[in-house]
Amino acid sequence: MGLHQAKLELLPFVTGELNYLAPTQGKPRTYAFEPPPGEPRSTALPESHQVPIFDARLIAAGLSLDREGFALVRHPTIVRNFYDDKEVRSVYYPAAEAFLRATLKADRVVIFDHTVRKRVEGAADVRGAGPRQPATRVHVDQTELSGANRVREHLPDEADELLKGRVQVINLWRPIRGPLRDTPLAMLDGQTVEPGDLIASDLIYPNRRGETYSVKYNPNHRWYYVPEMTTDEALLLKCYDSATDGRTRFGPHTAFVDPTTPPD
Repeated sequence: MGLHQAKLELLPFVTGELNYLAPTQGKPRTYAFEPPPGEPRSTALPESHQVPIFDARLIAAGLSLDREGFALVRHPTIVRNFYDDKEVRSVYYPAAEAFLRATLKADRVVIFDHTVRKRVEGAADVRGAGPRQPATRVHVDQTELSGANRVREHLPDEADELLKGRVQVINLWRPIRGPLRDTPLAMLDGQTVEPGDLIASDLIYPNRRGETYSVKYNPNHRWYYVPEMTTDEALLLKCYDSATDGRTRFGPHTAFVDPTTPPD
């Protein structure tokens, strides 16, 4: 059963503040490093909206990456310290690759990046300065352009042939401590996203220019989260899908402040 069939009025929910993209002139852009003198770090300004965010646990069995754009999975790990980059790459990468290959029935999985996040009250979100802060703006990690470019970047000799078939970019998101109560992740049902809601935005690095989707507010959006996720659970988030046969191609998401989080 798809989420569009679920009776939302029967699901528990919280009301959370989500940061959409405010109207802006020109293509939004954000520097991933200290910007040039006189330049703002970002022209993608937030526009906050209070929205209901429904508990997806009661309908988790019916979630589909191809329909809603996200799914809850069981994914235990033996990693002891996710802040140890060497352990993540040597222990977690191979396990995650095997898990994704089996779960998605993929011919091949290539892992190209990971980010560790930890909310520190009042700290700036600075790349290369320890764990990143939660990403509290509604976004998609890749766009139609940058998703295909990821294939060309990591598999240059095969990219053209691979892109004739189906290629997906999937974000495997998990809590590294649990139960997760502080700044959980909200997922937007991809069925409720209109093409005009997604705004391609530049992400500028010292040596390259990436692209993500910012998201404009739409009152028809339906949001979900999984309360108190454990360290044996993970979320799969669709960030790009080269398929054009009606599948959800992008799954917007954002961290948010859960108003039911205990003060301690």
